[in-house]
Order: sequence, then C-alpha cells, then structure tokens
Amino acid sequence: MTLTTMMILMAAFAAGSVLGAFYFIALWQTVRRLPATESPVRLMLGSFLLRMAVLSAGFYFVMGGHWERLAVAMLGFIVIRKILIYRLGPQKTMEAVH
Repeated sequence: MTLTTMMILMAAFAAGSVLGAFYFIALWQTVRRLPATESPVRLMLGSFLLRMAVLSAGFYFVMGGHWERLAVAMLGFIVIRKILIYRLGPQKTMEAVH
C-alpha cells in the first residue's frame, strides 16, 4: 500500500467521522426539539430527509468509485457513533444506582 493510498484512506476516515458527527448531532438536536414542536411528524421527517441526503451525497463523493474508501468512511461513521453514544448517552443518576 502506497503512501498516497494511505493518505486517501485517512481522509476517507476523517470524512466519515465528520458525516457521522453531522448525522448523529442533528438527530440528537431533533429529538431534543420534539416536545416543544407543534408538528413532530414534520420535524422528524424533514430532519430524516435532510440527514439522509447529506449522508448519501457525502458517502457518494468520498467513495469516488472505490469501495475501500466507502468502507473506511463507514468505519469513521461508526466510530463517531460509538463516541457520541458514550458522551451523550443515558446519564446515570443516584436514583438509578440505588
């Protein structure tokens, strides 16, 4: 594997991480807004369509016709998902511990 290939795969991983951060932070913000909105269905549907459009276009451009780039970008997406679940996941309270 050449240095150029490694750099391209590292950039694909970074791009997948950015796409993952966008997708899951936008999802988190959408869920937080649901109780205050008049039309939760419209909010969820609009958010879903926007997130999927950005994600699909992002993966398509990162892939550039090479499945390896897509695989590495998806790995970055999954890593960010795990990090955000750890950081933003359910908070343990003292009541839950006892």
